[in-house]
Amino acid sequence: MRYSKPQNYVPNSRNAHQVEELIANPCNAKCWFAMRVTYQRELSVKQLLDAAHIENYIAMRRESRLVRGRKSSVMVPVVHNLVFVRETRAAVQAFKARVPHLQYMMARNGGTSEPIIVPDSQMRDFIAVSSADTGNVAYYEPGDVDLAAGTQVRVHGGSFDGLTGTFVKIKGKRNKQFVIAVQNVLAVAIDALNCDFIEKL
Repeated sequence: MRYSKPQNYVPNSRNAHQVEELIANPCNAKCWFAMRVTYQRELSVKQLLDAAHIENYIAMRRESRLVRGRKSSVMVPVVHNLVFVRETRAAVQAFKARVPHLQYMMARNGGTSEPIIVPDSQMRDFIAVSSADTGNVAYYEPGDVDLAAGTQVRVHGGSFDGLTGTFVKIKGKRNKQFVIAVQNVLAVAIDALNCDFIEKL
C-alpha cells in the first residue's frame, strides 16, 4: 500500500471534542496521535515507547519470507513509518525530544496546522479489525474509499461485536466491505463478518 500525507483536515463530530480539549488543556489531554517515523524505524521506535510505558499501536500483518534459506511466517508493519501513540501532549513532546525521528502527522484545520488526533472509540474499532488474524483484511488510503456513499452500521455478535463502521462498495471488490476509517490516515476493510446481525445507524 502506498502512503501519502493528508492535505486537508477538518475534525468531524467524533473527534472535534478531543481537538478542543487538547487546545484548551494541551498538557493533560490523553489521546491518540497519528505519528510518522523516518526511514522505516517504526519497530525500533515501538520498542522505545514500550520501554517508556507509553501506549502505542502499529498495524501488523503476517507474511511469508525466506529466512536463512527457509520459509518463515513473520509479522511486518502494514504501513511503514506509521505509529499511533496514546499519551498526553506533554509526554509525547518529552519523548520526541529524545527520539527526533518521531514526528506528528499534521493536517490543516482552517488557517493552522494541527496534529491528527484519533478518537478513542475509532481507534478501538480500528485496532479490533486490523489486529484480527484473518486473510480477508485490506488497507486503503483515505481517498480510495468513498465513505459518504456507504451505510453506517453497528455489528452485533461474533468477534467484532459492538464495532461501528461503514458498509461501502470498493472498486475491484465484488461485495460491499465493512470499513473502519482513521480520518485522513488510512482505512481498514474486511469482506466477511462473523456476526448475528448488522444494525443500520
